[in-house]
Amino acid sequence: MELNAAGTLVLETLQQAASQDVGVLKPAEQRLKQWETEPGFYSVLLNIVSNHAIDVNVRWLAVLYFKNGIDRFWRKAAPNAISEAEKIPLRQGLASCFTEPVNQIATQIAVLISKIARVEWPRDWPELIPVILEAVKSNNPLVQHRAILTLHHVVKTLSSKRLVGDRKLFQELTAGVFEFVLSVWSSHLQAFLSQMSEETPTMAESLEKALLTLRILRKLVVYGYRNPHESQEVRLFLSMVFDRAKTMLECRKSLLSRDKTALAEVCEKFVIHLTKILLDVLEHHPLSFVEYIHMSLEFAGYYVFTPTGEGLLFERFIVQCLNLVKAILLCVEYKPGKVVEDKKEPEVLRAHELKMSFFTEVTLTEFCRKLVTHYFLLTKADLEQWDSDPEGFAIDEGGESWKYSLRPCTETVFVTLFHEFRATLSPVLLSMVQSSHSLVPPDDLTAILRKDAVYNAVGLAAFDFYDEVNFDQWFSTTLTQELRVKEGNYRVIRRRVTWLIGQWTGVKLSQELRPALYAAMLPLLGRGEDMAVRLTASSTLKLAIDDFEFNTDQFLPFLETAFSLLFALLQEAQECDTKMHVLYVLSFIIERVGFSIRPFANSLVQYLPQLWQQSAEHNMLRCAIVSTMVHLVKAFGMVTETLYPFLVPMVALSTDLSQPAHVYLMEDGLELWLAVLENSSQVTPELLQLFRNMPHLLEHCTDNIRTCFYIIQANILLAPDLFLKTYGEPIIMHCDDMLSDMRSEGVVLTMRLVETYLRAAPSLATDVVKPILPRVFLAVYKGEEYPMVMSMYLSVMSRVLLNSLQAFSQVVQKVANLVGERQEVVLDKILDVWLDKMALVTQLERRKLLGLALASLLTAQSSAVLERFCGIVLCVTEALNDMMKIDEEGSLYDSLMFSNNHLSSGSEDDVDYETEHDHRRKLLSATDPVYTTVLRDYFQRQVAELQSQVGPVQFEQLIQTIDVETLQQARAFIVM
Repeated sequence: MELNAAGTLVLETLQQAASQDVGVLKPAEQRLKQWETEPGFYSVLLNIVSNHAIDVNVRWLAVLYFKNGIDRFWRKAAPNAISEAEKIPLRQGLASCFTEPVNQIATQIAVLISKIARVEWPRDWPELIPVILEAVKSNNPLVQHRAILTLHHVVKTLSSKRLVGDRKLFQELTAGVFEFVLSVWSSHLQAFLSQMSEETPTMAESLEKALLTLRILRKLVVYGYRNPHESQEVRLFLSMVFDRAKTMLECRKSLLSRDKTALAEVCEKFVIHLTKILLDVLEHHPLSFVEYIHMSLEFAGYYVFTPTGEGLLFERFIVQCLNLVKAILLCVEYKPGKVVEDKKEPEVLRAHELKMSFFTEVTLTEFCRKLVTHYFLLTKADLEQWDSDPEGFAIDEGGESWKYSLRPCTETVFVTLFHEFRATLSPVLLSMVQSSHSLVPPDDLTAILRKDAVYNAVGLAAFDFYDEVNFDQWFSTTLTQELRVKEGNYRVIRRRVTWLIGQWTGVKLSQELRPALYAAMLPLLGRGEDMAVRLTASSTLKLAIDDFEFNTDQFLPFLETAFSLLFALLQEAQECDTKMHVLYVLSFIIERVGFSIRPFANSLVQYLPQLWQQSAEHNMLRCAIVSTMVHLVKAFGMVTETLYPFLVPMVALSTDLSQPAHVYLMEDGLELWLAVLENSSQVTPELLQLFRNMPHLLEHCTDNIRTCFYIIQANILLAPDLFLKTYGEPIIMHCDDMLSDMRSEGVVLTMRLVETYLRAAPSLATDVVKPILPRVFLAVYKGEEYPMVMSMYLSVMSRVLLNSLQAFSQVVQKVANLVGERQEVVLDKILDVWLDKMALVTQLERRKLLGLALASLLTAQSSAVLERFCGIVLCVTEALNDMMKIDEEGSLYDSLMFSNNHLSSGSEDDVDYETEHDHRRKLLSATDPVYTTVLRDYFQRQVAELQSQVGPVQFEQLIQTIDVETLQQARAFIVM
């Protein structure tokens, strides 16, 4: 590409790519994509970005393509990497891009430079930092601003590198630039403060530069020092943070009074960033923060808990201050005994003393009362949200909302304070409860809100306030009485009392009062009740049922009403999150009460298809529906034909890897598929067609491989011949491919699946599983597997042998071909390993299986078998010793016979209810040689047949090969 011609061509193409016409835009994007790997393309882009006469949209597009190219092609090892010859002028050009007039483009250029710096500084681009610092000193305000912006992004990127060598380089950089950056910050901040009184036009520019520089200082302090407190400049900077925060809060207040909202918002960002510096140093360098503990607590207490700071506050600042208090309280390094290293112990003790000296009884009392009586009060905005969006108001914020939202933040700080200083704060909270004990007038909103706040505190402190309250008595008298008041603003109290009961249910509510709790919740779920109260009641009901002491019999009298009311609530809810919440409660009830839900669940089953259709855009709601259906199917015990039209498409969508929704639905979808199969009485074409999804699942969903194997096993037991003929061989081929990359646990699962094949359809399955058998026999031949894996390999080999001696011989021959040995040699080695490893097989059923297979070999007319006659007799006899028991009449019997009801479950996923699948497993056991053949009798017949084959003389010679002890034990069971 000639540069001039190329520049014109690329410019024209970028102009087309910025077009609103799709017919013009798409071809242009394709051409640009083709040029990404062309030499000189990024030089052209840089020329276009640097030409301020070109349209802003075109330059914006050019810088984005440039930035994306850096990600993909800048590293030397990248395919189609940008050449070193082209990189040199690119770096030089970028290092002089400090005059960009458009802020958005300037930001992208700064990010672009930082991406290159991450790869090339300092080895290939050592001049970058000096060039930026020189530009920061420029008298040109624009150049200076762009240089600070670039330095910010470069420092931010370099600070994120975590390798030891990179961290050391960043520490060296910090040592060289920190003092200079600190002076730049101080000068710009001072300039802004001077301009505040005169309201000069450059005021905003100075503040922006001061904020950018502050961001740089934050990264330098947190990531540029191993021990920040050892630097005098850092100590000076951190001590300035508190005073600067106070100054900027006053500036914000002044700017708001002058209607300069935009500047006031920048001041807010500035203050928040100052608090972030304190929080970051505390988190990453707690021992360097020790000398600032008392200052930080005084700072937070002054603004958040005293009237002095009220006029200066804004919500995000309050949250940051409270988070700072909480972080100091919870810091492990500030708790004696938590840190073992002796050299740190003095600092730990000092930190603890500083913390405790601040939290005096008076301070704690003030903090507690201010939190409860001021910050816990519902505001006018809260009540307006309640009226306009009761569902959004009722659903609690979760996760880490305490980091950003005021109410969750105040609540977590209260819980932390109360837990740390329970002895001091318990009397304070108890006095507040006592003062709020009596009923308040329904029309006194102020008193209602105060009581709501106190009850909130009691609920939050439940686990630490345990011994101070007789909750049974409180519940039986005041609380239940307050739930019955419907007038005025009492919805606030009803909601809070309902929530409070839920918080204390698992802490201190007697078992005898659970029916009273259920009875109290049901009216609150009804249609006439406030939506927020109904949703809170549903949560409390779930907490009561989720309790360790939950008694199903106590709940059954309330089940029908509770289920009907919750179902009505589910139908009336409008928001996706609310429907998910109610559906989760319903699902949980179904899971806990099991079969008892059957008479009441039809309405839900009829409604869920409609909800499924409506939730096409809400994958998390669909996830909740699938989960609910899992519990419903298990509760019903048998899937009726009317459910298939709904269930089968749901499972198909959830387990189809070509559908985007599978990311959300896969796990529950597989559980539902398994539940449907286990509770189906017969196979249907629709159920069989579902299996078309399985091959892709086996290839790509290793996290769910166990459930996939259970599904395959359930299909096999449901329709052995049909399934094996349709899907048997492809599944075995997939399993064979996967075995090479599987760990031992996966190998065991796979072998159990192969064994299920061989048990369910012996005549058909032996041919179906042949592709995987050479791998199994070869593993036994080598004899190097873990005991559990070897046990499964020997079990599969035994099944094949019992099903077909011919098939067994064919596989041995195949292995012989693979290893280049004669068949007799391979059989010798397999039998040696078998006899040696059989002692490692511990499960009784498998020992018998191996014993039966060994006994079957006695009549195979093989010299290899006869040479090991002693070993075979020993192994079979040991198996007989393990399973033969003596009955009441003194006779020996086989303890594993089906008639003796000594069956194993035969499944890896134990269930606590009888399913169709369980019934099929029992039927399978009724035809299994392990449970239908008496090993002693079979062994006797085989020995007799062997004697007939070889004649008395040779048989006597075989007997002579058996040692005396083994022969004595064998003759205790059979005649030899």
